Amino acid sequence: MINTIDRFLSRITMYRVVLYYLVGLLVAAITFGFFDILPYSGFSIILSSLFILIVCLLTNFIFAWAFNAQTNLESAYITALILVFLITPLSSLQDNTYFSIAFWGSTWAMASKYIFAINKKHLFNPAALAVVLTEVVLHQSASWWIGTFSMLPFVLVGGLLLVRKMLRFDFVISFLLIALAFSLAPHYDSISEITKTSQVLLLHSPLFFLAFIMLTEPLTTPPKRWLRVCYGALVGWLFASTTHFGSFYFSPELALLAGNIFSFIVSPKQKLILSLQEKQLVATDTYDFVFKTDEPLKFEPGQYLEWTLGCSGSDSRGNRRYFTIASSPTEPELRMGVKFYSEASNFKNNLQKMKSGDTIIASQLAGDFVMPKDTTKKLVFIAGGIGITPFRSMIKYLLDKNEARSVILLYSNRTKADVAYQEIFDAAEQKLGIKTIYSLTDIENIPNNWAGCCGLINADLIKKEIPDFKERIFYLSGPHGMVVAFEKALKDLGVNKWNIKKDFFPGFA
Repeated sequence: MINTIDRFLSRITMYRVVLYYLVGLLVAAITFGFFDILPYSGFSIILSSLFILIVCLLTNFIFAWAFNAQTNLESAYITALILVFLITPLSSLQDNTYFSIAFWGSTWAMASKYIFAINKKHLFNPAALAVVLTEVVLHQSASWWIGTFSMLPFVLVGGLLLVRKMLRFDFVISFLLIALAFSLAPHYDSISEITKTSQVLLLHSPLFFLAFIMLTEPLTTPPKRWLRVCYGALVGWLFASTTHFGSFYFSPELALLAGNIFSFIVSPKQKLILSLQEKQLVATDTYDFVFKTDEPLKFEPGQYLEWTLGCSGSDSRGNRRYFTIASSPTEPELRMGVKFYSEASNFKNNLQKMKSGDTIIASQLAGDFVMPKDTTKKLVFIAGGIGITPFRSMIKYLLDKNEARSVILLYSNRTKADVAYQEIFDAAEQKLGIKTIYSLTDIENIPNNWAGCCGLINADLIKKEIPDFKERIFYLSGPHGMVVAFEKALKDLGVNKWNIKKDFFPGFA
């Protein structure tokens, strides 16, 4: 069952999962409204949603035109739907209070992405900032009506699927634990008060909606795992009902904005518009897209970026993707290695059509899949197919820096023609002693002169080729199923789980 869910989630991007999740919540809310399970009618929820969606889309179009920026309708839809669940639905067509809150909230949410931005990257969660500004100007606060018992099952099920897609349980858990701990701490001597407070917090508050949907927004979360854990804990502490400074208490949106400030301080600030220099065929149906950049990007080998194409006609996977930076920090250009298949997404089709001079947006530098600072650590890189790109970056960096490390690369492909970057790995073996073991899985079509291994990389091959495997740190990169299988095999061999690092993109898509 879990594998089936993972396969389904891997076919669509993280942003599209968020969108589907919010649409599902809206359908559930409308249905409950018609059956009087919620205190708002289904008709009023529909009208409220349409009003916010229209205002958000129009405002987003106007600001994108004014700032000469590429629009992202998917992002606008997501922000609009979040606002739907924060602002109390209208009570009648004469409900001027609703229309004023919804209008200004929607306008500020879209405007914040362009006005409150540095290097074209917005600082704050747009929906949270919008309701704060609306409260300051109109003295009307958000109700967060999504935090009701009847909606809780839908929030939980969809939210857990989303966090599984993003693999972001670390800081979501830190947020939930800290929020719960600080809310319950003053009542440690009263079981009845602990029970009452727990019920309110877990069953009748926006705790889970904030955690799953708003806390996890990629643009406003830190790039490193330990920083994300701190971020979640900070927002959880401020969210707790007992946290206050004098008479000032934090609302959920203010707690999140405070966390956004922390995230901004500790995160990379760049958002680059890159110009395509050339496309290089590096293996069968595999290309390096080489981009020029006027602004240098400071990154570590193995980190990734979010790449956004300003193309129309995007499919269910949207117009944004996460790809590892294939180039080394020592190289002047930025490289993105991409494998193309017969049934490619619209994103890849448009990427393939790019010509010299065409542009793409790169942002959200992140990733913990980097080499340890201690150069004496022994490493094993295991790659499947296009999962070789982070190791191309790492090994090219070691070559350019003439930095010798104890590294063994296990590189699996279907055929010899699928092997990419071999010239770099051969040079690393000659100059630095970095050993590369190639393996082909298409047994029936292996060349007669093939000197590498045949078949899948497995536990027996690891024990044979790497006798000291228990002393090494393993880096796994490739298709999600392959990475999961290798992780299990390594644990069965007795490799400490802390010595296994997996390449991660939000949603592995």
